[in-house]
Parts: sequence; structure tokens; C-alpha cells
Amino acid sequence: MNRIRLTLLGLILSLPAAMPVAADELLVDSVAAGASLATPNSGVSMAQVRQQFGTPLTEHPTVSVNAGPHQPPITRWDYSGFSVFFEHDHVVHSVVHRAASK
Repeated sequence: MNRIRLTLLGLILSLPAAMPVAADELLVDSVAAGASLATPNSGVSMAQVRQQFGTPLTEHPTVSVNAGPHQPPITRWDYSGFSVFFEHDHVVHSVVHRAASK
């Protein structure tokens, strides 16, 4: 009876390893050499971005799954030609859109 329980426990514990795994993938093209488009620098506040670049075309809702020190809330603003990613209220990255770099 003990052997059956151990076998059943082993089977149950191995099920998550057999399940498919899904993940989001972000593909970003490099900006061609010589192409220049002003984008906000890392560390700049949301207020400074809005002051320098104006109102974004789209302000995406903040993504905050179990927000904490290792998973801070992330917000994205889209402008014509580039997107800005914020961690809390400071820029962490700016990405130039493919069409804008050509």
C-alpha cells in the first residue's frame, strides 16, 4: 500500500512538468545607424516626459502582477515613432518603432 501511495504521489508531482509553458516575447529591431529620434533618457520622471514630449497618443494601463521590489508596476506610453516604458513613475527604456527608424 505504501508503494502505491509513493507512485501516486510521484505521478501527481510530475504533472506540472509535463504541462505546456507559455511566455510573451518582445521583439525589438535595432535603430539603423545614423537614424536619430529624440527619446526620453532612463531615470526621467513621467512629468518630465510629458513636459518635453507632450501628451502621449496612448497611455496603456499599468501592469502590476504581485507588485513588489522584484516585480514593480510597469507603464507604457506610445508616442508617434517611439514608446516609453516606466517603472513606477520613471523611465526605464524607450523603444523606437520600426517604421520610424526607416
